[in-house]
Amino acid sequence: MRAKVETNKAPQAVGPYSQAIKANGFLFISGQIPLDPQTGQMTALDIVAQTKQAMENLRAILEVEGLTFADVVKTTIYLTDLQDFARVNETYSLYFESDPPARSTVQVAALPKGAKVEIEAVAALR
Repeated sequence: MRAKVETNKAPQAVGPYSQAIKANGFLFISGQIPLDPQTGQMTALDIVAQTKQAMENLRAILEVEGLTFADVVKTTIYLTDLQDFARVNETYSLYFESDPPARSTVQVAALPKGAKVEIEAVAALR
């Protein structure tokens, strides 16, 4: 079974994809960039603020399904500059109280709308 999940508390998709899909006991959340859900605009240029907004967008999608960051089993972080790795880690770690999920982090040439960070997640459904 496959079902689309969406909320107006996270930015709407900027292309032909869903905010998230529920399938086979998991919630697959599309990469979130630091867009304000109300305006659809970038929230800040600073990597710490961008990371926080991307994580808050993930939180909003998790909450639609009654989930929290404790249910996240895998994330992928895309950075336009690996020099930001330590600052992103510091901010990201605030969202996981214990047993953080498996994770990959990669540097990419560019991200949509000029974002410096994009984060996607997979969560186990309860």
